Amino acid sequence: MATKEDFYAKVTPRRQRQTRPGTVKHGSCLDVLLSMGFPKSRALKALISTGGRNVQAACDWLFSHVDDPFLDELLPREYVLYLRPSGPLLHQLSHFWQQSRTLCGKNKAHNIFPHVTLCQFFMCADAKVEALCEALQTVVGQWRGRFPSPLPLELYTSSNFIGLFIDDSMAEVLKSFATDFAAEAAAKADVLVEPHKKQLHVTLAYHFPANHLTSLEKLAKGVDISLGCDWLAVLYSRDIRFANHETLRVMYPYTPQNEDELELVPGDFVFMSSVEQSGASEGWVYGTSMTTGLSGQLPENYVSRADECDTWVLHGTHSFLSCTSPTNSGGAVGGPFLDGQQESRLLDDHGPVDPPSLGVICHPMQMMRPTSQPLLPKRTLFVCRHGERMDVVFGKHWITQCFDAKGRYVRSNLNMPCNVLGRSGGYREYDKDCPITVFGASQARLVGEALFDSHTVIDFVYCSPSLRCVQTAHNILRGLQQDGKIKLRVEPGLFEWTKWVSGTSLPAWIPPTELAAANFSVDTTYRPHIPVSKLTVLESYETYMSRSFQVTREILAECNALGNTVLIVAHASSLEACTRQMQGLNPQNSKDFVQVVRKIPYLGFCACEEMGETGVWQLVDPPILPLTHGPNHSFNWRETLLQD
Repeated sequence: MATKEDFYAKVTPRRQRQTRPGTVKHGSCLDVLLSMGFPKSRALKALISTGGRNVQAACDWLFSHVDDPFLDELLPREYVLYLRPSGPLLHQLSHFWQQSRTLCGKNKAHNIFPHVTLCQFFMCADAKVEALCEALQTVVGQWRGRFPSPLPLELYTSSNFIGLFIDDSMAEVLKSFATDFAAEAAAKADVLVEPHKKQLHVTLAYHFPANHLTSLEKLAKGVDISLGCDWLAVLYSRDIRFANHETLRVMYPYTPQNEDELELVPGDFVFMSSVEQSGASEGWVYGTSMTTGLSGQLPENYVSRADECDTWVLHGTHSFLSCTSPTNSGGAVGGPFLDGQQESRLLDDHGPVDPPSLGVICHPMQMMRPTSQPLLPKRTLFVCRHGERMDVVFGKHWITQCFDAKGRYVRSNLNMPCNVLGRSGGYREYDKDCPITVFGASQARLVGEALFDSHTVIDFVYCSPSLRCVQTAHNILRGLQQDGKIKLRVEPGLFEWTKWVSGTSLPAWIPPTELAAANFSVDTTYRPHIPVSKLTVLESYETYMSRSFQVTREILAECNALGNTVLIVAHASSLEACTRQMQGLNPQNSKDFVQVVRKIPYLGFCACEEMGETGVWQLVDPPILPLTHGPNHSFNWRETLLQD
């Protein structure tokens, strides 16, 4: 029998080849693909890679992989058997995943969803997948009524590891189940499965900075391990070629300019190996597309880090509590499959959970991360006004009071910042783009701290290019303990109604690159939906409302499936302009709009939730209390206390 090393040795770059697929016909998926002239190996590979959905999906896969140099290589996939929690315990663990990311950033445990490993990764040829899945289904059926329930867990922590360990006696029972599966898999599918020999556990965190231990341990102690759970036996596979690669998610489209470059399509995944980076240019990486199988160089700022399990394929999910048989027990290639919602219900509920088979070959798992946020299933939009601004507190002439003849800044009040940023066009640029006060920064941190205390998870932050908005967003993230972890996306389309700008030109905003150089956590690779060049002075009210609606919709679409919660930090008018039409309402007339805006204080905060999948949103109560503050006039003790 060939070893894993033998197969890895075959994974080397080679000349690309091309074939010409036929046209789609109806009938059994495998039979139709064979009748079209596809070799059986290609047909099986396409069906397994697309979840056995239908001929069209398989053909699309074959079309996209027409130049894949490994299309005809008989490389088996790697498989693994896990126990996955469901129901209330899954919700608790998913919440831990979210909060630990928020507090401490990503650690190694986040690469895979919560699970107990029952066996090591093993190989199975495409032609044996159906038999392998039947083996799992058979063994789960034999173990119904024998599987230990509830499964006792105990929290364990060390300097670099936190996990929930299964009692030794119960762990031996689970290892017996894994041994039975290994025997059945060998008999039916002729595969070698090695049951997990180490202590069985659910990993919560490992390979994290030492200074995060206390916070992570506190979060872990908050997981209620006594909650009910139906442990599910799940079988996953991954592409053997990329088992030791880093997984990247494509964020922006890219058209190759040279022959050695890779085309990028948003939503695709790229596999990157550190050993292949030696020939890549600065700012570029070398990777392989999951969609096409092609390799090449790509701009590093067009991709973001993804979780390893984002590209895995689910081949079977079985409950030990349910005796319901699969919907389609025939196990034919191309049988029914589970869509994302069905799969979510499958993992979270306690009802029948045996899925349809091909051997239940299911579609690639694009969103199997716990960040699907079962505790916060609805997408949420927060809109917040900036903090207290300098020119309102100290008047329009604050600049002449604070800058000397040489343009040096001199602080003259405790509510003025100790330092201000240098401006490429000189300090007079502060006339139209003023900073926030010290109190303004404190207000923003208070809001961030309140969001942190309410366990609110922010996935993306967008802000107006106005300095007061950038500074406010920065301080909110500081209060949320996310500064440096979430990068601000500066979006000119979020600027206020340009009719309110004095003069005949827009402000000269500080570019994102200069903000980043000044230690603001700004995403310098972000491409605005509405660039500065598209903004016009003295725009009409209708244009402003249309612009705000457009940019809000595009921001939410950009973040869809990547995170549930978006925070926009902009202007008082933004709370109305960015949410009203999202609710399906027409804009108010301009006079009523102005009256609403006048009532919105600094750090005014609103929340909007999506109603199901209708695309319509509604305003809801924010997760934090309002922040009330009043005017505080300048105090001169000589004038007030030394009067006769």
